[in-house]
Amino acid sequence: MQINPYLFYDSNCEAAFKFYEKALGGKIEMMLRNEEAPAEMPSPPERKQKIMHARISINGAILMASDAPPERFNKPQGFAVSLTVDDPTEAERKFKALSEGGSVNMPFGKTFFSKGFGMCVDQFGIPWMVNCPAEM
Repeated sequence: MQINPYLFYDSNCEAAFKFYEKALGGKIEMMLRNEEAPAEMPSPPERKQKIMHARISINGAILMASDAPPERFNKPQGFAVSLTVDDPTEAERKFKALSEGGSVNMPFGKTFFSKGFGMCVDQFGIPWMVNCPAEM
C-alpha cells in the first residue's frame, strides 16, 4: 500500500508543479488537461487548459494534484506536506526555495529534535514542513 498527498490548487497547478520540479529536483510524470478528457466530460472553455490530474515524482515520493473548479476550491488548511532531507545544507536550500514568494511560519533552524526544521506556505498556498532529522 502507498499513501500519497493529493493537492488541489486555485488554477495554478501547472505553475506549482513546474516550480517543484525545479526547486525540489522532481520530475513531472503526468499533466492531464481538462481538454484531454473524453467528450462526455465537457468543461467550460475557460477551464480547458486547467489541470485535471498531475503527478510528480520527487526523490521516489509521489505528489499528485489538480486545479479545483473555482466553486469547489478551499484554501489549504489542517495539513502540511512534510519533506525530510538528510543533509542540513540541502534541507535549508529546499526550505528557502519553497518559501520564496510565500510566507514563513517557522524559520529553518536547528531544534531539539532535528539538525534543521522549518515551516512555510509556498507561493501557491501549500503548507510545507522541511525537516533534517537529528542522528538517532
